[in-house]
Amino acid sequence: MEEITDGLNSVSIDNDSQKKNRIQVSNTKKPLFFYVNLAKRYMQQHNEVELSALGMAIATVVSVAEILKNNGLAVEKRIMTSTVEIKDDSRGRPVQKAKVYACLNRVHTF
Repeated sequence: MEEITDGLNSVSIDNDSQKKNRIQVSNTKKPLFFYVNLAKRYMQQHNEVELSALGMAIATVVSVAEILKNNGLAVEKRIMTSTVEIKDDSRGRPVQKAKVYACLNRVHTF
């Protein structure tokens, strides 16, 4: 039993969902400029910000990124798209949702 405990204690889990500079954008919870201002603050602290969204919130991520780029505050570092399977309780079957991830770097003159 001690061997199992020692083995578990030596395992380290890198949890990306706990990143300090990641913003998960929602379509319904906050207004657009809440995310713009939050992204500005994260870029000041971490020099980059990661934005991610599912489904209808993708348009908000695109808008936030474009506002920051057009104001000369950020440049895009990486953009990824994918689909994720989410179980829909009302339908009882999995549903495919679009997902977007955008990483923006702070401009040096920020």
